[in-house]
Amino acid sequence: MNFNLIRFQHNLPNIFINSFRFLSLSQPKQWQKYENERYFGYEPSAEEPWKRIKHGLTYDLRRAARRYKEAKYDAFRRRYPINYMFKKDVMDYELLPMHVEFFVIGGGLTGSSIAYWIKQYCRDENITVTVLENTDNFTKTRSMLGSGVVSQQFSIPEMVDLAMFSAEFFRHAGEHLKILDNDPPDLNFLPVGVMHLARTQEEADAFKAAWKIQVDRGVHVALLNKEELKAKFPFMRFDDIVMGTLGLENEGVFDTWQLLSALREKNISLGVRYLKGDFEGVTSYNQVRGTPTYGGVSVEEANADSLNMYTINGVVIRPQMSGASPRPVNCYKIFNAAGPWAGEIAKKAGVGFKGEMMRIPLPIVCTRRTNFVVHAPEVPPLSMPILMDSNGIYCRPDTVGHNYICGRKPTKTDAVKNLKEEGQQINNSDEPPIDYNEFYEQVWPLLVERVPSFKNAKVINAWHSYEDVNMFDEAPIIGEHLVHENFIQVCGLGGYGPQMSIALGKMISERIYDKAYVTVNLRKFDMRRIMHGSRCKELFRCV
Repeated sequence: MNFNLIRFQHNLPNIFINSFRFLSLSQPKQWQKYENERYFGYEPSAEEPWKRIKHGLTYDLRRAARRYKEAKYDAFRRRYPINYMFKKDVMDYELLPMHVEFFVIGGGLTGSSIAYWIKQYCRDENITVTVLENTDNFTKTRSMLGSGVVSQQFSIPEMVDLAMFSAEFFRHAGEHLKILDNDPPDLNFLPVGVMHLARTQEEADAFKAAWKIQVDRGVHVALLNKEELKAKFPFMRFDDIVMGTLGLENEGVFDTWQLLSALREKNISLGVRYLKGDFEGVTSYNQVRGTPTYGGVSVEEANADSLNMYTINGVVIRPQMSGASPRPVNCYKIFNAAGPWAGEIAKKAGVGFKGEMMRIPLPIVCTRRTNFVVHAPEVPPLSMPILMDSNGIYCRPDTVGHNYICGRKPTKTDAVKNLKEEGQQINNSDEPPIDYNEFYEQVWPLLVERVPSFKNAKVINAWHSYEDVNMFDEAPIIGEHLVHENFIQVCGLGGYGPQMSIALGKMISERIYDKAYVTVNLRKFDMRRIMHGSRCKELFRCV
């Protein structure tokens, strides 16, 4: 009898809740259909049982009030807002998160790498990471169509350290990105040395200074004169060359799509959420009055002092679905890793418009690169390096065979030309057709002049890809914004973005959790150099 009484007392709360369940408008559903709202905050008082009970009992009223307010801005729901308020079913847009700790804009290699290293540092399920991606632009980025060259030859010491970290990660990528008992991912890495050529004595002196920096950091690079180049590569011409460098270890090419798919699968297993949508703006909070505003800055004309009173506390996103309207998402940190669209994202956040510090724009523009796949049966496949000529021509092996990917490296002039032609609106479906005359008029003559075996090469494929170019100094921009410390820029990587993305994600996670760069100090790449006018010039440029 005592056991039955104890069992009855134990089941009494469940009996009470089930008896009065009809008073609530919310019906029990599967966990996938619940709104992703945090039911208690961070403060200690929120852990009190009575406050949590109050939060749950008043949830239906707060949801109805929110729906009534949102119905005013929707043409379909404006006519019957009362019916829309008390619907028991959860709306599609309500399944989006309301609060996340880290919000990453851009689902490419850089954004996925940031999400990966954040979750590697702390795998607590309450530390939520959300990645926003636009599927319309996703197939045009370097993460999908990049050449995937791995090189350690840079003139800036920090760039050398980043390249060495990424090369070590690629060597053990199967261990890092393996999911439980699944087969480890294969990046299809092809070890090939990268060769840079200098035509003048001034370039040769710069190559020698950079070579000393690389060797001091443990990079295996050979510095070759004209005679040594002719002896090692007899099928190439070096009459106009003074000196060259050739990588001997940890250099080659890999499949960027294989790396991206492995990163995304690993992130999903760690709890990272990917959303398909567009970035519309940011939400800000007035520290003095406590009133939220939308758009990044106040409507009134604000000076630098009053602008500092506003802090970004969330983003506004538009889901990629029919008839979806923008909605805010509160977040702690925002990462601008949109690649070619990073400049547009910064403008939507209010960067480059008002205030002394906010007036400084993010000098990231999009440039279009055309890659040509050629079949050259006369070129020795096992001896051909990754060629980075000083005239802007590049050529690298596609696979172990006679197929090569070649083209011309885009410059600032090309970026400005693309802006004038397309108005930076590259997110439409009217992509320009492939201009094969570019290969036969600008690429092929210079390539045959360097490697005569390409004289019978045939083009078998070509595609466009888009890159983010820093118009200020063509170096990456890494770090917090000058005004908003929780708005972090990770962009301007250009051609070396695929290999640097892994290392940059690691450094960003250190900056968040350790409050400092531990492995590689990247403070010279933040936006303060734009304010001071100091440029970081990189001598070597990757494909």
